[in-house]
Amino acid sequence: MTIESELKIPVQDLGSVRHRLRTTDAQLVQPTQREVNLLFDTHDGRLASGGHVLRLRAVADRHLVTFKGAASYRGAIKERDEIEMEVSDGESAAAILGRLGLRITVRYEKDREIWLVDDVTVTLDHTPMGDYVEIEGMPRELYGVARMLGLDPLSAVPGSYVSLWQQYRSARPELGLPADMVFPT
Repeated sequence: MTIESELKIPVQDLGSVRHRLRTTDAQLVQPTQREVNLLFDTHDGRLASGGHVLRLRAVADRHLVTFKGAASYRGAIKERDEIEMEVSDGESAAAILGRLGLRITVRYEKDREIWLVDDVTVTLDHTPMGDYVEIEGMPRELYGVARMLGLDPLSAVPGSYVSLWQQYRSARPELGLPADMVFPT
């Protein structure tokens, strides 16, 4: 189990952040790939109501099962317990979770590119509601990396992509957006 500490900063232009990463000692860890995330919960929503997340993520040929504890905030930095493991068969993992009485409550997608700046992970996320930069690592390093990338750490937004999507949909009812945060097909 680890403690995840991150900033999630909305941006207008991932290209400028990418340019700054290329002109530093940052290393590209993963070129842009589509991620498909499924959140599971009990029939009565016990996990979500407690602020917990149980996610099955598929990216390329990898499948990751992640449990996240309730989030807390220290300034703009979100922190929460995280346990993650890779599984060889995502379909079987989803079936096991279903047999345990869990159901898929939401699906969300993003195109993610991952960089490493020293020991800090920087992800460039393109989502159906806009672009974000997530900066994850030791709390004392997050603000400095954000500034190095030309970002204001105090513009970080609280919440998950799911909660941000719900807010986005609520603010734009005329668009008739789906409950799941997915790219148009």
